[in-house]
Amino acid sequence: MTDRARVLDITDLVIRTGDRTLVDGLSVHVDAGEIVALVGESGSGKSLTGRAALGLVPDTLTTTGSVVVADRQIVGASAAELRGLRGTAVSMVFQEPQSALNPSQRVGRQIREVLRAHRRVSRAEARATAIDLLETVGIPEPRTRVDWYPHQLSGGQKQRVVIALALAGDPGLLIADEPTTALDATVSAAVLDLFEQLRTERDLGILLITHDMGVVAERADRVVVVRNGEFIEEATVADLFAHPTHEYTRELLAAVPTPSPSSTNVPGDDTLVSVRDLTVRYPAAAGAPAFTALRSIDLEVARGEVLGVVGESGSGKTTFGRALVGLAPVVSGSVDRRTDRLAMVHQDPFASLDPRWTVARSVAEPLVVSGEVRGREARTRVLELLDAVRLPAELADRLPRHLSGGQRQRVALARALAARPDLVVADEPTSALDVSVQADVLQLFTDLQRELGFAAVFITHDLAVVGQVADRIAVFREGRLVEWDTAATVFDTPRADYTRELLAAVPIAIPREAR
Repeated sequence: MTDRARVLDITDLVIRTGDRTLVDGLSVHVDAGEIVALVGESGSGKSLTGRAALGLVPDTLTTTGSVVVADRQIVGASAAELRGLRGTAVSMVFQEPQSALNPSQRVGRQIREVLRAHRRVSRAEARATAIDLLETVGIPEPRTRVDWYPHQLSGGQKQRVVIALALAGDPGLLIADEPTTALDATVSAAVLDLFEQLRTERDLGILLITHDMGVVAERADRVVVVRNGEFIEEATVADLFAHPTHEYTRELLAAVPTPSPSSTNVPGDDTLVSVRDLTVRYPAAAGAPAFTALRSIDLEVARGEVLGVVGESGSGKTTFGRALVGLAPVVSGSVDRRTDRLAMVHQDPFASLDPRWTVARSVAEPLVVSGEVRGREARTRVLELLDAVRLPAELADRLPRHLSGGQRQRVALARALAARPDLVVADEPTSALDVSVQADVLQLFTDLQRELGFAAVFITHDLAVVGQVADRIAVFREGRLVEWDTAATVFDTPRADYTRELLAAVPIAIPREAR
């Protein structure tokens, strides 16, 4: 690609706040028709670097170095100069499409506003261009959906509309900041296919900001690895995956889960929870119609088993978990539990922990409510639980905001285990975590489950993750159970077409040319 035009050239970029350096001397370049992955964990400075390409670094931060887009210097450019570049030379696709779209405006109007910001165009011309853009990004029935509101679109369709908005000014560079993190596996694969199509058809340069090494392996040409705002290493995808030179890169690659079963355990006949013909329906509320979330579900959870529950958004997997612990409106069928010792671990540990309570108080709450322990005995038990989840005792008196994401999820797990449950329902417990932290939490979960012997229902949209922990796997789709078998059978010889689609959509951290 040496003869291609350079659409982004970042040299010695430094971004500071006070005496703290957020990005420290980073250099990245992207050529036309190239996908460059900028990889790092949360807090690595990768999103700030992407924003610097559009001049969107907050005024409270100090930026030095050079950021050149379309032969124009971004650092120090005036507001008028930046307005002239945004949308036409460079555009950005953000992580969460729901927040990037105006919920009160039709899709076509939002695209029309972007078009009119860059050139003189009539209303009819703008509408025709909007329809063309929606067709380009793969929105079905674009002539109809151009008049839809964002809430009428699926998550994947919303992200496609955001991409259409980014393309409206015909830029040469696209900054894609974690564009698939909020999407299901099959939808994510389709959006990434679109990026590859656009880079080929439009000779578009793409800076793909991500923490997902599977996505990097399948989609990028080159990779730049960053950590704590500092450059770690850069290489072609093939070279980086085959011969990583830095220990941090090797750790990132080692932490990536693979879509294959780890467990060969076959659950026994000692049933802990029996679900028969279960149907769950949420009643009409706030103008929304009644909604049937689960239909005629039959399955069992054995004592000591880890049941992986997988499916895309809206499949009913979270509702199933809530039904197991009595938190969903069951309208028919039954959930027969042979224990009252139940616990849940939620997806977002920051939201599930009281921000005003110390770690010790949160972990002790189930013990105090049950009357199992009091006073000094509760403190002793809390410290034992923190030790079990591999957290130091000094964290006991801290508030959740002073903990990392991985530490918060360990606290949530300690709280769930406080009352010695027979069944733990874990709802997407690792989806909010970086890949290396995710690997640590998965290993901890597996170790504790084997040591303590509790049964678990592990809910996730990620088949690669569930393969690391599950003995059996239940696959849900649109409220129905489409497959339920041992993990080995589901991965090796899946019966349902839908399961095969999910497996095919999982990004694998092996470059295509090496497979």
